Amino acid sequence: MLLHHRTMFKKSLVVVHFWAPWAPQCAQMNDVMAELAKEHPQVSFVKLEAEAVPEVSEKYEISSVPTFLFFKNSQKVDRLDGAHAPELTKKVQRHASSGSFPPSGNEHPKEDLNLRLKKLTHAAPCMLFMKGTPQEPRCGFSKQMVEILNKHNIQFSSFDIFSDEEVRQGLKTYSSWPTYPQLYVSGELVGGLDIIKELEASEELDTICPKAPKLEERLKVLTNKASVMLFMKGNKQEAKCGFSKQILEILNSTGVEYETFDILEDEEVRQGLKAYSNWPTYPQLYVKGELVGGLDIVKELKENGELMPILKGEN
Repeated sequence: MLLHHRTMFKKSLVVVHFWAPWAPQCAQMNDVMAELAKEHPQVSFVKLEAEAVPEVSEKYEISSVPTFLFFKNSQKVDRLDGAHAPELTKKVQRHASSGSFPPSGNEHPKEDLNLRLKKLTHAAPCMLFMKGTPQEPRCGFSKQMVEILNKHNIQFSSFDIFSDEEVRQGLKTYSSWPTYPQLYVSGELVGGLDIIKELEASEELDTICPKAPKLEERLKVLTNKASVMLFMKGNKQEAKCGFSKQILEILNSTGVEYETFDILEDEEVRQGLKAYSNWPTYPQLYVKGELVGGLDIVKELKENGELMPILKGEN
């Protein structure tokens, strides 16, 4: 078998890129590898066409391209799934500099990994460990899981196990659960896709997982976040449109304290607020949760001397 070819292991670290000619992201990563080869002459970089060596791909569970495997002394020490150039660079640097023998009898890293997994599983009230991201799932089971959670309006954060081989392997042991996706609530494993489907069928899912606040509730909270709230493009430090810039200048000239919300950072709020306030454009100024208006109205109020009393909530 190709990977047991002795000559490949003359150098301490070998990085194997499983690629496919039809995938543009592979070509891009080949360029990255060429650069890394210049920087790390002591490392061997090898390209294997995944579909041309099916038995190798199967042995190493290559399910998507590009995938990178890292070998030291004929032992697989790491892997990276996906076209993550910064991550590849980091891993090459780490393995190239850590000598040619894996550490032995060193119990500390295991300790630290468990601590890290504990933190990760508690990172949000509902945590999904999946292949890929909710926007771009990279396996069918992960995709179905995300669809179910979204359908039930469940608020969750996610972790892409393809981005971290240590977490990917460690979590299986930590949770005694061999496959992905895995869903955690309050740091406790609920289960994989089949269990989530069962919970959905028995209508228990809604009672177990935290719900995302309904949009209207969220908008009510946001518009009342400060007694004077400005919804704008950009923020106090940097307005991202001329109208937002002008309204900031007017507010700053009054000396009244106010908070801002950048609608460019949150599409849901950006669209939802238009309907909520029945006002189609931005910026929008609120006082005590009530809409005052946009730039034209604020200019008019300023000229008429009515702006200060409104901002102070006297009207």
